[in-house]
Amino acid sequence: MKFVPRPVALALSCLVAATLMAGRAHAAEPEVAAPLDVPSAEAGQDTVLAPVGEAIICDRASGPMLDAAASNSITLYAMEWTPFNQREMGWEAYVPMIQNEIGAACDPTSPGFAESLAAFQVRHGLIGNGRFDAATFGVFRGLWQERRPFVMARVRGECPAPPPIAELAYLAVEEEHAERITRLVRRDVLDAYRAMVAAARAEVPELAQNPELMRIFSSFRDPEADAARCARERNCDGVRRAVCSPHRTGTALDIYVGHLAGYGVDSTNWHSRRYMSETPAYRWMVKNAHRFGFVNYVFEPWHWEWTGVAFDAAATWTP
Repeated sequence: MKFVPRPVALALSCLVAATLMAGRAHAAEPEVAAPLDVPSAEAGQDTVLAPVGEAIICDRASGPMLDAAASNSITLYAMEWTPFNQREMGWEAYVPMIQNEIGAACDPTSPGFAESLAAFQVRHGLIGNGRFDAATFGVFRGLWQERRPFVMARVRGECPAPPPIAELAYLAVEEEHAERITRLVRRDVLDAYRAMVAAARAEVPELAQNPELMRIFSSFRDPEADAARCARERNCDGVRRAVCSPHRTGTALDIYVGHLAGYGVDSTNWHSRRYMSETPAYRWMVKNAHRFGFVNYVFEPWHWEWTGVAFDAAATWTP
């Protein structure tokens, strides 16, 4: 199964938004309901890309992407926007996912990053100017949401049923985070999770040295118990707690990637999420979780869903 970027991604992002406004797919998962105004590459602006086959040089000393790099260096920290219906400053929290998607590990303020971003924009019908903006993010988000089977089920108007209890297994004590809410996971998902954690600890010294990282603090949640809890706490509004949560499937895991002092392990504050996006655990998962079939919900660095299919990101996202 390949997840090949398609021009329909932006439209999908809007469709997901409109559908989930009636019943959110996951806690704190607000979607942009209004369609984005997407300019085409024929709108009168020049699109300048590197010749096909030319290696990306992150820090070109000259060239048309210098202005784009200068713009990105400002908006990276100072762009005021509401990508998930709450105010954020800058787009640092999304950099690892964007770098992975465009196939460029360049610093987001570099001409090389702008060059790769411009190529992505052109492939998806945007003006290839290399400047990060809300329209470009809308395409990224559409692609990322499309890779989540649960979201696609919600788009179809479905709320997946929980698995039979016989398909669930308990986490081992050393796999549970101290903040845990639940400890049951679907058996096949648990196998994939264990393989992923073993690889992460073998490949990243920081993860091997800190056993708390990559432990699970929320997994399968019984729909009836979840509904009772949100009713009891009076927050069953689809934002603070999902009306139909992916955790009901046993395939969604909230994985501890580290947290900013003073904030919770699942804080959606933009300072907190920006911090999490820079941790070794999150960055390793962005680059490698696909090997084990997991995809991320970008608004929550800790939230990962198992697709059942491991795939080759390099083969999938090569321009």
